[in-house]
Amino acid sequence: MTGIADKVVVITGASSGIGEATARLLAERGAAVVLGARRAQRLDDIARDLRDRGGRAVTCAADVARREDLERLVDRAMTEFGRLDVLVSNAGVARIGPVADLDVDGWSAMIDVNLRGVLNGVAAALPVFRRQGRGHLVTTVSTAGLKIVPTQAVYAATKNAVRTLLEGLRQESTDGVLRTTAVSPGFVRTGLADSVDDPHVREQTRRAMDEFGIAPEAVARVVAFAIEQPHDVEIGEITIRPTVQG
Repeated sequence: MTGIADKVVVITGASSGIGEATARLLAERGAAVVLGARRAQRLDDIARDLRDRGGRAVTCAADVARREDLERLVDRAMTEFGRLDVLVSNAGVARIGPVADLDVDGWSAMIDVNLRGVLNGVAAALPVFRRQGRGHLVTTVSTAGLKIVPTQAVYAATKNAVRTLLEGLRQESTDGVLRTTAVSPGFVRTGLADSVDDPHVREQTRRAMDEFGIAPEAVARVVAFAIEQPHDVEIGEITIRPTVQG
């Protein structure tokens, strides 16, 4: 038995990458997982595989930019498993490119998913955590907010907004009910580059991921580490990156 066994965990962005790897690892360690993402068929395939391996997994198609979708996701956890222990807010998009490109639609998409999506999760999960007397918010942030580089200004801004949000929420929640954890990955081999519109920047990002990106499973292990701690121990922030990343 571990500190993960029998926990009920909702994961957004669970159809691939870090979200999928986290779902698989937590289910393997005994958690019941509720998988949320927009690709419903992909979610169903993952959940079916987890159940075939003896895990407990259900799905709920969700767009994190829609508050009602996050409410349905949390409700699914409560209906199926009777409670919610952890919300892993992992969904994200990276419409990176120079600010001078004036990709206003891309900026809005990042604000809606990367920031508003996290806020929608907080709004859905926090009342449940308060009623239960405990809960844990684990959120994927990024090293992009720690080292600002060209083409990532707005993306980094959304991630730093989330980092600020979590720290403020932590300071408002020192009654022992809520834990918050920000996980900041560096280059990870995921499909995040697919959301980059600029073909040159997209190819650069894919090349960097292919050359020295770490596996999504490495980030999943960090998420598991934060979750498995005793409830009176809070892992506030973890940075995980390739050893060769500058």
